[in-house]
Amino acid sequence: MTGTLVPEGGTTRQPIERNDDVVRVRHLVRALALQCRLSLVDQTKLVTAASELARNTLVYGGGGSVSAGLVTRGGRTGVAASFEDSGPGIPDIDLALTDGWTSGGGLGLGLSGARRLVDEFHLETEVGRGTTVSVVKWAR
Repeated sequence: MTGTLVPEGGTTRQPIERNDDVVRVRHLVRALALQCRLSLVDQTKLVTAASELARNTLVYGGGGSVSAGLVTRGGRTGVAASFEDSGPGIPDIDLALTDGWTSGGGLGLGLSGARRLVDEFHLETEVGRGTTVSVVKWAR
């Protein structure tokens, strides 16, 4: 997320260490989406993206955490979430963001699908150090 985002009321940090944590991330993001007054369609998009990113954090990153909260920019309010892990990193970002490509047994729609479901998507990764994916969904 860019430095121009202003957190409203702080952020909540949630570990992502087990399958149950992915469900907790979904609940956290859904609660923030309701608080932000996202439409039902945008709530669903954001929760789906967060679920995919949390699952990637767990499966490919070996676990990590998410920090999520409400943000404002230019009079707009949105939900921001940043997923961090200390896993192996992504050696080829362009390939990882290609529809249909997977490093595992999935459908290959996790990162590219999540990117399409949110308004802002930023990925930082370093091989051997981990990955951070930050997303924002703005209220309309």
